[in-house]
Amino acid sequence: MNNLSLFLIAVGLGMDAFAVAIGAGVTIRGMTYRHVVRLSLHFGLFQFFMPIIGWVVGRTVEPYIAGFDHWLAFALLAVIGGKMIHDSFSGDAGSLRGDPTKGLMLLLLSIATSIDALAVGLSLAFLKVGIIYPSIVIGIVAFIMTAVGMRFGVLLGRVAGRWAELTGGLILIGIGLKIVVEHLAG
Repeated sequence: MNNLSLFLIAVGLGMDAFAVAIGAGVTIRGMTYRHVVRLSLHFGLFQFFMPIIGWVVGRTVEPYIAGFDHWLAFALLAVIGGKMIHDSFSGDAGSLRGDPTKGLMLLLLSIATSIDALAVGLSLAFLKVGIIYPSIVIGIVAFIMTAVGMRFGVLLGRVAGRWAELTGGLILIGIGLKIVVEHLAG
């Protein structure tokens, strides 16, 4: 696998993290450097480790993972997106009751945005490609895309306010639907 192909795969995998980061940037009021680093680091680490896990697991569990990974990603994104949509219509628009860069929400977002990276790891195992270098590239690209997405989300939130949070929730649900449709379509 050449570096250009690897980079394009990493960017493709990082798009979900980028979109989720935009949503997080919209919802966090008073976002600090710590918010950006925390979300970027978690997304980058999950994007780094999931291909490794997929690669190690290889063919032994592929039929089990392929059967539900898209539904899991959809459910996680739909729940979080639904909460953002709900909050956009409540009096608390623009301020989540929970910080998406902490706790269970951070874990769920990290898993949801890295499920596809697990499948990439499985694919690389089948192609007999080494995994450490691709995982490092995937993790770094996800880290950078998350940080950029959060900053973009802050700017979008200032301009669009409540509508940006609604849009962010719809984007998360849309990403979940895209994952399901792509997997069902084969």
